[in-house]
Amino acid sequence: MGAAPRQLVLAERAGVEIDYCPQCRGVWLDRGELDKIIDRSAAVTAAPQGYDDHGHHKGQKPRKKRGGFLEELFDF
Repeated sequence: MGAAPRQLVLAERAGVEIDYCPQCRGVWLDRGELDKIIDRSAAVTAAPQGYDDHGHHKGQKPRKKRGGFLEELFDF
């Protein structure tokens, strides 16, 4: 007999539905979900006005970045 099938868990992160396996932490995306992730990642990494090319606020010391959009999205 084979092993029992694993159950996927659905999580919604930043408006994207992500199916993942809690045992192996594998991720499955439905059609169009990867495009949503890419679009949102590009929007987050674009430096807003008043920031330099590295995403640091002008006139302030750079701070160490704590993770990023993708790290938060796939943190299960």
